[in-house]
Amino acid sequence: MRLGFDNDKYLRIQSERIKERIAKFGDKLYLEFGGKLYDDYHASRVLPGFHPDSKLKMLMQLKDEAEIVIVISAEDIEKNKIRGDLGITYDKDVLRLRDVFTDRGLYVSSVVITHFNGQASAVAFRERLERLGKVRVYYHYLIEGYPTNVELIDSDDGFGRNDYVETTRPLIVVTAPGPGSGKMAVCLSQLYNENRRGVKAGYAKFETFPIWSIPLKHPVNVAYEAATADLNDVNMIDHFHLEAYGQTAVNYNRDIEIFPVLNAIFEGIYGDSPYKSPTDMGVNMAGFCICDDDVCCEASKQEIIRRYYTALCNMTDGRNNDQEINKLSLLMKQMKLSTADRRCTVAAYERKLRSGTPCSAIELADGTLITAETSALLGPSAALLLNATKHLAGIDHATKLIPQDMIVPIQRMKTSMLHGNNPRLHTDEVLVALAVLSQTDDNCRKALDAIPKLDGCQVHATVMLSEVDRKIFKKLGCGLTTDPVKK
Repeated sequence: MRLGFDNDKYLRIQSERIKERIAKFGDKLYLEFGGKLYDDYHASRVLPGFHPDSKLKMLMQLKDEAEIVIVISAEDIEKNKIRGDLGITYDKDVLRLRDVFTDRGLYVSSVVITHFNGQASAVAFRERLERLGKVRVYYHYLIEGYPTNVELIDSDDGFGRNDYVETTRPLIVVTAPGPGSGKMAVCLSQLYNENRRGVKAGYAKFETFPIWSIPLKHPVNVAYEAATADLNDVNMIDHFHLEAYGQTAVNYNRDIEIFPVLNAIFEGIYGDSPYKSPTDMGVNMAGFCICDDDVCCEASKQEIIRRYYTALCNMTDGRNNDQEINKLSLLMKQMKLSTADRRCTVAAYERKLRSGTPCSAIELADGTLITAETSALLGPSAALLLNATKHLAGIDHATKLIPQDMIVPIQRMKTSMLHGNNPRLHTDEVLVALAVLSQTDDNCRKALDAIPKLDGCQVHATVMLSEVDRKIFKKLGCGLTTDPVKK
């Protein structure tokens, strides 16, 4: 995989930037982490070379100075909101995140349940956490008129009513399972309550996208708009920053729209605001770590197309997302993109026209296109994995890696014993078969050894794939798109 992002540089200069911001405020810095602190696959797709856990690794360089506060909304607990990329509820993800951070040697001090209004499920979750004895738990309450009713917010009946979250370290990282959890409100509430206690505390925001230091219509920033098309976020020039410093910087609409309110809240807490613009509040250094702009541009364009296909498939599955699809279509037009700009898509279509069956294609790191089609034994994804690994391992295409007399009994078990409708092998079954055969067959061993080379490759299938196949391609690091066509 060609790299466009210098991850080592990022880890170094990002931690230095945060240390500088801590020093600016003195006693404490509340750092709101936007996006995903862990498992940031969007960033790794649009910035090839960025590791999904880069932000976590960066924090580990500050682990002796940092503690983590995880925020979850009582409203999300009440409605069992699910994290789409993992398929688990937000409350379960709080427990997962706590374990992930702790296993890495980071200190998770507390959980804050926001938007609390007596919800029984939120009370039960707090009791569960307290029984486990893992973290301290606090309530932050709904404030009428938040965020515009500044007079009430900056008072004993506003932020002053919230539980004071006890912290002991100079850097407090505030993160959450997903958007809308109330991370910023927790930070601001803590600033108010710290100030009442005579503690000098500051606030900063760490959000990877949009990247403020690259152009507004740079493909990396447009890919962020594609990622948030369901929220209808819009990247904008930060006019506050331009007026204050004469410097063009990119931010997004919600932060720019809320900045006057935040300024008023800061003034209510401190008497004066420490920031002149939304961009001022940020500490993101990702833009200075792009080492090959062409690579990042191409990866971002592929991400925009991928998001478009995903939205179409979601509609086919019954989701009412016309607005999201329209937004993605507009972004593609702005970038002068079409599905034909995805080479694996074109290759899969061409093979489908020849075979008349569902097909798939993969573009390898060197630009080679490998295709496959559905057969009586294998689905298009399983066949594609075999064809691609044979090519990468230098094995003749005519070689059968998995003998038919091994596949047939598996098919019989799937249909006769497990009562499945599809007898063809899926990707996970093919990989298991390769692993078993690799003990005695040299070609299977070579094919299995070639699997890591699929990381970063692009895949397209002309039909929607099973959940199993989608997860396998994700684990292999492949960027997958499918036509919005059910089998």
